[in-house]
Amino acid sequence: MADRRTHEFDVLVIGAGGAGLRAAIEASSAGVKVGVVCKSLLGKAHTVMAEGGIAAAMANVDERDGWKVHFADTMRGGQYLSNPRMAELHAREAPDRVNELEAWGAVFDRTKDGRILQRNFGGHKYPRLAHVGDRTGLEMIRTLQDHSIHAGIDFLMEVTIIELLKDGDRVIGAFGYERELGRFHIIRCKAVILATGGIGRGFKITSNSWEYTGDGHALAFEAGAELIDMEFVQFHPTGMVWPPSVRGILVTEGVRGEGGVLRNSEGKRFMFDDIPDLYKDQTADNEEEGWRYTQGDRNARRPPELLTRDHVARCIVREIKEGRGSPHGGVFLDIAWIKERLPKGAEHIRRKLPSMYHQFKELAGIDITEEAMEVGPTTHYVMGGIRVDAESQMSTVPGLYAAGECAAGLHGANRLGGNSLSDLLVFGKRAGQHAARHAQEQGNGRIDGGDVQRASSRALAPFERDADGEGPFQIQYALQEMMQDLVGIVRNEDEMQRAAKGIAELRQRAEKVAVVGNREYNPGWHAALDLPNLFTVVEAITLSGIERKESRGAHFREDYPEKSDEFAKVNTTLRRAADGSIEVRREPVPALSEEQRQIIEEMK
Repeated sequence: MADRRTHEFDVLVIGAGGAGLRAAIEASSAGVKVGVVCKSLLGKAHTVMAEGGIAAAMANVDERDGWKVHFADTMRGGQYLSNPRMAELHAREAPDRVNELEAWGAVFDRTKDGRILQRNFGGHKYPRLAHVGDRTGLEMIRTLQDHSIHAGIDFLMEVTIIELLKDGDRVIGAFGYERELGRFHIIRCKAVILATGGIGRGFKITSNSWEYTGDGHALAFEAGAELIDMEFVQFHPTGMVWPPSVRGILVTEGVRGEGGVLRNSEGKRFMFDDIPDLYKDQTADNEEEGWRYTQGDRNARRPPELLTRDHVARCIVREIKEGRGSPHGGVFLDIAWIKERLPKGAEHIRRKLPSMYHQFKELAGIDITEEAMEVGPTTHYVMGGIRVDAESQMSTVPGLYAAGECAAGLHGANRLGGNSLSDLLVFGKRAGQHAARHAQEQGNGRIDGGDVQRASSRALAPFERDADGEGPFQIQYALQEMMQDLVGIVRNEDEMQRAAKGIAELRQRAEKVAVVGNREYNPGWHAALDLPNLFTVVEAITLSGIERKESRGAHFREDYPEKSDEFAKVNTTLRRAADGSIEVRREPVPALSEEQRQIIEEMK
């Protein structure tokens, strides 16, 4: 068997989720040769886990909605740290991307007059999420995958990229390995689009699948790109907490959008106790009004269960810490109660939330039409990522683009539910368009054989170490435990400094990690090669958290519990210094245009 395989494309897309597939389709439509690398099998991208819907101001349910309202909601939800140009482009273009998806074959739930149905979601002023029951991400992937297969795109499945190759400052290729056979792959290209998702496997409790080890963040960073906003890690408020084997698996916000309520062990709807000033005018102050909102009353305000995810997660943690949690360390999410209001409530729940009904029935032995779920916060999404240009999605490294969760700028300090799927479509398209144009303007770069040899040697190093050395899984578990305990939902200076020191110590241990066996499907080897990426992203999260001495959005510090004017208009920016350390600085948030400022004022 040959040790290496080589490939040549104009545009290489790393990641086959919603952002990667949409980028690949767009680049291919421009007439360039496109290759897509996916770490797992095609169709198993994490996008399939996105259940609630795609946020787009189509105004199919409430004609008062529009791109300006969506823009203002996104800026407010991000605590005004979002890149306003990205937020505007996203709000303007999302409806077209949803309509395009429908034209390509996506089957959405419908209104009575046949339009795409939209549901309520946290932080959105009006019903805005186009959905397919609670399986929207699956429908998106199915549609994009079907479309991409007919677009002449080449796919390399179960291949993991471990290094980007450069010619001077420009990215011109990638080096990776085939998970099944252990064979190396060298890919020459003129532009690379990173669409690798998130960093959830850096924490113990997460909704993320095994692939989410911060690969795109780390690949870009080590190639010279900048990261921003890495302190902002979203802990989705409702993950499964029982049984232990499924702890952290996501419970869609759509449950609350359909009328589900959060209760503590005393049966109290505790979210009414803590409504932030920023949202008081938009939030119901009684249960009756909140119920009417979920049933489509245009004059009602949304229930506090549909406040932003960062706030709901912290309220749940408060109830648990103060002894009012559920038996297994969470709180109760109750959708069964709507049977008191709807004659066919059980049928309504099964029709609107089929995946949730099946998930709890099969995995926890709970019928959600009869009893409450036990839920708690789970590491879900990172707002921070690769710094990109708002228009083109190019990073600070020529030829290197990013889209989706591994890119940053749109969500600021906190992402609104549903904005992730429209983010994938809007900026996946833009990344593909601009990467193709860049590729058409570039000649072939020269791949340095020495770079390839060094990458190969680093990849094989774990096989050459003493087999009695520490295994990679022990290092990963220790890292996850430490991040969960010290850099989780509630943070402080002392604990984050301890985490920074602990990361350095674990990194030293990881340099001695040994694996046994051969290169053919060797999970220990794969885990060893994932570790450097995990170390890069968790260190970035920790150092950014130390730098931001305030509480804002998903970043909550008990030693600095209030927002600070000093940090109100800056993004935390990271780059790799010449000595190998991470350099942290503050950069001004891009300024609002006068039109954008007026929109936000009008929508308050």
